[in-house]
Amino acid sequence: KEEKEQLEKKLKKNALTLEDFKDQLKQMQKMGSIQQLIGMIPGANKLKGLKVDESAFTRIEAIINSMTPGERVKHNIINSSRKKRIAKGSGTTINDVNKMLKQFSQMQKIMKKLSSGKMKGGLNLGSLMGGQSFRPF
Repeated sequence: KEEKEQLEKKLKKNALTLEDFKDQLKQMQKMGSIQQLIGMIPGANKLKGLKVDESAFTRIEAIINSMTPGERVKHNIINSSRKKRIAKGSGTTINDVNKMLKQFSQMQKIMKKLSSGKMKGGLNLGSLMGGQSFRPF
């Protein structure tokens, strides 16, 4: 419960880190597959045909684990040489690292809008996931 309250405070301050993101991914994985989680969301029946690449979460975790603690807190310090090291350490490509960082930045913007109440009409999962397929990479 305390972790949840800390996360809520971070969301309100827009201080979500890659470490927090990784922790949330682990929590989601403990709850079941992404398909099962989507089925638990009220009104998500529109997403029943959604194809989810579950292995992408393993790659995201590997990318984050290949970062230094400082990079996990301030992802904007990650330059091209750091991306190369992270990609090599995680067994992924620089393009995968770039995509993950871009998606994390987009998620931060969405969380900021949600926590400030600026996102009118609620959260549209379909548009966030790019239509009918969710492939982080």
